[in-house]
Amino acid sequence: MPTTHIDTNAVPRETLAGGQGEVAEIVSRALCGAESVLGLLRWLHAGERFAAEALPDTHQLLYLMEGEGVIRLGDDDVGVTRGAGVYLGPMETASISHAGSAPLKLLHLLVPTAGEAAG
Repeated sequence: MPTTHIDTNAVPRETLAGGQGEVAEIVSRALCGAESVLGLLRWLHAGERFAAEALPDTHQLLYLMEGEGVIRLGDDDVGVTRGAGVYLGPMETASISHAGSAPLKLLHLLVPTAGEAAG
């Protein structure tokens, strides 16, 4: 399989409604032929919050690449910085809110369980 270079600084960003920040697709079937993973970059600024949906048959990973935030798991709020991450199994959910002065940058991976195909 050939290697596909994706310049993540040049991918188009979409601004999401409801103060959920910006998102850009970086790994998908359309971009590079990925069959079993969907990779997104997400950016949050002051006052913004992203809530990962509870998805059936899908594993998710939220990994903090830059900035500071607060991850909410159930009723617990945990302050996080670069290098922190959270794994969400099928039907689990979490949210992350921006904290600090710099933008928050997340890597969001979605991987379907066996037999499913990603975005």
